[in-house]
Amino acid sequence: MELLAGREKVAELPIVLVVEDDPEIQAIVEDALEEGGYETAIAASAEEAVTLLKGNVSKYRALVTDINLKGTMDGWQVAKQARLIDPAFPVVYTTGAAADLWPSHGVPNSILLEKPFAPAQLVTAVSQLLNAGTASPSISP
Repeated sequence: MELLAGREKVAELPIVLVVEDDPEIQAIVEDALEEGGYETAIAASAEEAVTLLKGNVSKYRALVTDINLKGTMDGWQVAKQARLIDPAFPVVYTTGAAADLWPSHGVPNSILLEKPFAPAQLVTAVSQLLNAGTASPSISP
């Protein structure tokens, strides 16, 4: 097995693009997804995430985005950009304050997690979208 930065690389893991501007939440999300069997790519802003998606959306298997982000774009817009590139792209939203806007702003077949959420809920949401291709209305604590 090949060692990469102290981690064993067994096989190609699905890469989840995480959009989160809070470094502490970034770390929690990254750890949860990696423990759940996913690789992560972190974007600290919506603009950075859209650039990454446009550059190579096929590299990423799912999007986990906070809704309220610093900058001119929010998580709703990141998800819509992802869906313009790939209409079936799996999207998990996270939020502490915008859950009530999900029905009108969220993309179809997405999942919303309200903060604080358990790391296992995040892994379950991503897995559900990747494995089943459909989402339940909402998962919250």
